[in-house]
Amino acid sequence: MSGTRLSLAKGLNAGLRKAMDKDPKVVLMGEDVGKLGGVFRITEGLQKDFGDHRVIDTPLAESGIVGTAVGLALRGYRPVVEIQFDGFVYPAFDQIVSRVAKMHARSLGHLKMPMVIRIPCGGGIGAVEHHSESNEAYFAHTAGLRVVSCSNAADAYWMIQQAIETDDPVVFFEPKRRYHERGETEIDEGGSPDLGLYDARVAKEGSDLTLLCYGPMVKTCLRAAAAAEEEGRSLEVIDLRSLSPLDLPTITSSVKKTGRAVIVHEAQTFVSLGAEIAARVREECFYHLEAPVLRVGGYNIPYPPSRFEEEYLPTLDRVLDAVDRSFAH
Repeated sequence: MSGTRLSLAKGLNAGLRKAMDKDPKVVLMGEDVGKLGGVFRITEGLQKDFGDHRVIDTPLAESGIVGTAVGLALRGYRPVVEIQFDGFVYPAFDQIVSRVAKMHARSLGHLKMPMVIRIPCGGGIGAVEHHSESNEAYFAHTAGLRVVSCSNAADAYWMIQQAIETDDPVVFFEPKRRYHERGETEIDEGGSPDLGLYDARVAKEGSDLTLLCYGPMVKTCLRAAAAAEEEGRSLEVIDLRSLSPLDLPTITSSVKKTGRAVIVHEAQTFVSLGAEIAARVREECFYHLEAPVLRVGGYNIPYPPSRFEEEYLPTLDRVLDAVDRSFAH
């Protein structure tokens, strides 16, 4: 079928199903991913259709989940592990950084590590502590990992399949507050020729300023671009998709065209992915910039209680304020 309207969650589910149909070595592991279908129902129905030997309910032990997946990957399987919430990944941090990321280099290229670590990320769902974090910078900083983030149903469907087919380990961030938002998704037997897993996407073309964003902030930036258009400003929105490696040609091409850049993400701005992007933009686009590169993100504090999260998260008004400050130069 084609042109189907799916939620981002259903896009992921359909992509996982397609990958499992295609390759019997693809196995899913995680807390409650089997009978329950995951807390966000991303894996709903998959254990029923593929069996509990391929969709495996694990103990509440993230280090054990990832460690077991390392062994499976070394034996030729393609494990896809789910970290139930972003803040739960830290018990597995040593496995990811010391083993998953380094096994290929440690073996001088003889061993591959084809595994995907799915992490629902970000806030906006009114959750408690450790359920709303944006910890992508830890993994983007770690050499040996590929880090990506989808923002819509179509990308979710294709990107999860491409991540599973990748021989390198992929950390796959999913914006949990966008799980139930629907979009047109082309589902067919072929590939998606216009979607590269590590290519940024021009979500909206513009000429006056570039908004660089990913994951949950893509929708916010598209809304900001629509609001700015009413004031006669043309904003280009770049959905990064890949956080490591970065698609620098797409980023710098856009900024050289517009002369202004605002980087938007939920994570705190201190030592963030946005800081790296800002540095690279200044290095590559210095003589094209009409204003300083600005950043909009979370604050350098632990994620607040849910009743205060709207004060913490980047909002439409905060993005538009940064746009105004850029044009004030």
